[in-house]
Amino acid sequence: MEVKLNEIEGIKISEGMSATDLVNQMRFAGLQASELRKAVEVIGEMKQENAVLILTFTSNMVSSGLRELFAQLCEERFVDAIITGIGSVEEDFIKTEKPFLLGDFNLDDRELHEKGINRIGNILVPNDRYIWLEKKLKPFFEKELEKQKKVRRLLAPHEMINDLGKETSDKNSFVFQCAKKDIPIFCPCPIDGAFGLQVHLFKQDHPEFGIDVSGDLKPLANLVLHAKKTGGIILGGGFAKHHAIGANILRGGFDYAVYVSTGSEFDGSLSGAKTREAISWGKINEKAETAYVEGDASILFPLIIAGVKG
Repeated sequence: MEVKLNEIEGIKISEGMSATDLVNQMRFAGLQASELRKAVEVIGEMKQENAVLILTFTSNMVSSGLRELFAQLCEERFVDAIITGIGSVEEDFIKTEKPFLLGDFNLDDRELHEKGINRIGNILVPNDRYIWLEKKLKPFFEKELEKQKKVRRLLAPHEMINDLGKETSDKNSFVFQCAKKDIPIFCPCPIDGAFGLQVHLFKQDHPEFGIDVSGDLKPLANLVLHAKKTGGIILGGGFAKHHAIGANILRGGFDYAVYVSTGSEFDGSLSGAKTREAISWGKINEKAETAYVEGDASILFPLIIAGVKG
């Protein structure tokens, strides 16, 4: 089979050049630059074909400045559903009131611990952020318990997260924007992190309180099965990634998929698995349009979206 080969084209930077112009030059630049430009094309086709678009990401990305970009995309209804961990939700909610701080990768962690400061790479989160969260979650859980009694069933994670989004008016919160735009946030593990600890503590006085951890499965399956086409933007790995591609087995796999990851496939991890491995499971369709960009999503994802919007 003949394959058309294009010449490598160099990148030139001019004064006042936009991010979109830069990304457009990457198409024939080679290495990850070309794969990034391919990701732009695949996402563009997803949108053109009106594919149901599922965005997944890990909580460290919400720790960073990607949180505001996620919120913007939700406000614009660029995505149809989000799958992420409860850490993303709690950190988004904390940031509606208290910012995280920029530190350094090489700070003394013993000294940070003594000062009550937690480190996520070069991002710092003082303990008072979690004290604030604890004070906010107790009355929230009380309202959720009353709702649970009224509907006579446990609430699903996406229902509880939707209600949490209504507790704020911060336009930079993706949880707020999803609640406002009725975009479901599915969370396969709602009892992880500080949120889960507060659920446990609340249950000591209210043992009837709980979360229906399987409650997200039916609406996610309905979303996928009723779609003519589906597309996934998978940032990082973990259970959020697998929940998205796993759900698409029911329809023969994603029609479009873009991965952005720093993971390695050589240890057999799901986080490092490339799009081609998902084809073997039927999680991505054999004929799907895909791109796999290796690198840090905090750098690459804004460039990709700039390219899509350009």
